[in-house]
Amino acid sequence: MLHTWGQNLSQHVQHLHCLVPGGALGDDGGWRGARSHYLFPVRALSRHFRGHLVSALRRAANAGELHRVTRPGDVDDQLNTLMATEWVVYSKDCLEHTQAVVRYLARYTRQIIISNARILAVDDHQVTLRYKDYRDRDRHKRLVLDGGEFVRRFLLHVLPKGLMRVRHYGFLANRCRRRRLAQIRQALAVIESPPSTDSAASDPAPTYPCPHCRRATLRVIGTLTPQRPTLGRPSNHRRQRYRA
Repeated sequence: MLHTWGQNLSQHVQHLHCLVPGGALGDDGGWRGARSHYLFPVRALSRHFRGHLVSALRRAANAGELHRVTRPGDVDDQLNTLMATEWVVYSKDCLEHTQAVVRYLARYTRQIIISNARILAVDDHQVTLRYKDYRDRDRHKRLVLDGGEFVRRFLLHVLPKGLMRVRHYGFLANRCRRRRLAQIRQALAVIESPPSTDSAASDPAPTYPCPHCRRATLRVIGTLTPQRPTLGRPSNHRRQRYRA
């Protein structure tokens, strides 16, 4: 998912949000899940990313594509310094609930550059908008832009024709998505139920993964209400039992 804009509509550092599945489909048709909360060790991922990027820069320098570096030896000195520095690749742990995945994707696939709620005032010459300043403790501030500047910043984030904001790879690619998802559901023994219009059926009880094996699912099977008040707890306190 390509992300190009910041809160004030400036040319944000273009970067990608990559949602990687917590496992892979093996050659035998079985699902190989991650052994921990992370698919790859973060330190190893950082060093692997550093090596790939520095190698790409070195190839570009040998091809004469780094025009700002003119003095001989500067490229090797800079790249050697980069390789000697510990890089940090930000990696989040695996999302455990489908609702969390949907909310995460919706922020970047269905969100426009600026919503109407953030536009506070518009006149013949200026546009006033609200933005969050992350460098100032996430404080909300006002920004006044000329009409031409507002349009210029808005058009910075309109993608050229043919460039997709969201791309799917692996088993989510268009040519194999249906077949691969069927294999994964079969490997995970997931039964796909038809959609229901009943509000109760469409909003099932919450489920929780087992904290030990992370494969079985814990479900609420009932609640226990204490017969007498417990010291330090209200009389209507409820305890829940879970079963894998």
